[in-house]
Amino acid sequence: MVQLILMCHEGERMKTKYRVHRLEIKMTSDQTKLEQFLNSLEGEVVAIIPNVTPKFTPGGMGADVDFLLIVEKVS
Repeated sequence: MVQLILMCHEGERMKTKYRVHRLEIKMTSDQTKLEQFLNSLEGEVVAIIPNVTPKFTPGGMGADVDFLLIVEKVS
């Protein structure tokens, strides 16, 4: 879990907690898996970061997404 500490206008400290989830996925066939995972989260999704890797194809260069990092705000 990642924690981020923010300052309020009055100088009070607020703690905001985040969870970072790793979701193994195949972008061509796992749309339902992603939807189910996102709907199961309790907090607010603040970022989805794809891990993009280059790959060679017969037509030239391409790219694949191996997994997603999903950042969830929990408090």
